[in-house]
Amino acid sequence: MSDTRVPSTRGERVADWFDGRLGIHTFGRKYLRKVFPDHWSFLLGEICLYSFAVLVLTGVYLTFFFHPSMNEVTYHGGYVPLNGVRMSEAYASTLDISFEVRGGLLIRQLHHWAALVFVAGMLTHMMRHFFTGSFRKPREVNWLFGWLLLFLGLFEGLFGYSLPDDLLSGTGLRFVDGALLSVPIVGTYLSMFLFGGEFPGHDIVARFYSLHVLVIPGIMAALVLAHLVLVVHHKHTQFAGPGRTERNVVGAPFFPVYLAKAGGFFFLVFGVLSVMAAIATINPVWSYGPYRADQVSTGAQPDWYLGFAEGLVRIMPGWEVTLWGHTLVLGVLIPVVVFPLLLVFIGAYPFLEARVSGDGREHHLLDRPRNRPVRTAIGAAWISVYLILLAGGGNDIVATRLHLSINAVTWAVRIGLFAVPAVVFVVTRRICLGLQLKDRELVEHGRPTGVVKRLPHGEYVELHEPLDQAALHTLTAHRRPDELVEREP
Repeated sequence: MSDTRVPSTRGERVADWFDGRLGIHTFGRKYLRKVFPDHWSFLLGEICLYSFAVLVLTGVYLTFFFHPSMNEVTYHGGYVPLNGVRMSEAYASTLDISFEVRGGLLIRQLHHWAALVFVAGMLTHMMRHFFTGSFRKPREVNWLFGWLLLFLGLFEGLFGYSLPDDLLSGTGLRFVDGALLSVPIVGTYLSMFLFGGEFPGHDIVARFYSLHVLVIPGIMAALVLAHLVLVVHHKHTQFAGPGRTERNVVGAPFFPVYLAKAGGFFFLVFGVLSVMAAIATINPVWSYGPYRADQVSTGAQPDWYLGFAEGLVRIMPGWEVTLWGHTLVLGVLIPVVVFPLLLVFIGAYPFLEARVSGDGREHHLLDRPRNRPVRTAIGAAWISVYLILLAGGGNDIVATRLHLSINAVTWAVRIGLFAVPAVVFVVTRRICLGLQLKDRELVEHGRPTGVVKRLPHGEYVELHEPLDQAALHTLTAHRRPDELVEREP
């Protein structure tokens, strides 16, 4: 009797060897066929991930040429207008990267643009989760991971922004020092600890460099990994539709469909960032000059994601009170307290909603924002607060460009900070309820056809066609709020 078995190839033997020791086949069979739902809003999280990857790659390149030292040197380099000027090694190396390292300016700008897109992607990604309710049980911990990434991303951007030691970043550090000094009792010690002495000290760039390239990125990488692990563990959320329940996921498998899409999307994100870096100048440190404690950059503005923090300080009246011989600078202290509270509210919201609503069920189907009018109104009001404070952070630029009084702009922002969110909340909630009434009318009467028919008694009516089952399922797969539930008399 002859042996009809086909001899295994070398590749199969290698695969069998690894599978016997690492269980690759079992792992791949379980996770490579994992189903991913298909919706454009899910790409927001991928933009965050790919921007983070670009940040790491470009950051590694920049570390080869950047010198995180505040030792003073006399510049003699490729940027002639600053030749002979005394500056720190950090600023001089930044100029060298920009003008003498091949591709250095492109990588610098790519790194900066990727940072802006990364934070914008995280904020937009979290708002998508907020408005669709995907933060509910069992995903509260994953929401906290995403919130920590956003929180760390804000400070990681501040640290990186401060490393070149130019006049603009030094002005921002002066702002940080003032915020620390406003803290009662321990403010002076916090400032001395951070700067290694009186502002600006000689250690701040080296300290920020360690935080920026080692500590914070390591924590963020661990959080990204934990975030992805929990996404796989909890399975993906999806919008309601035919065949979609709380117990299944409808979509394409990870391999090969989703993997091919994700790979193509990574190169698309990378390409767009590269084009932005190549054609749009950002943070031209050579035009600001090196930092000096006796100078302030005109029109100094932080990056957009910290603009609302500066807006809090700019619109706050210069209040001071003296208690027991100590002066409290409330004009800075109150914004220092409000700034983290605005961020803490985002992180704590899933637990607040669960406690108020008493909803302890697991949720794997997403909400349409209109079906949760109060939550949607809260989110819209929070965004309005952020945008108003962002405008307040640039009140001088707004006043200059629009030829207005800076006092008028400041008072408009002060009043708007309290009035606009309340109006936005009420209007957004009413819009959501109105959209729900429209959906109920579509379910009950069907979609208007535009065809008008005259009845025998002379009345004219518009004909409606019933919705298909898929549309009916989408419009009715939710619990109606109390405002729209008809109560029995």
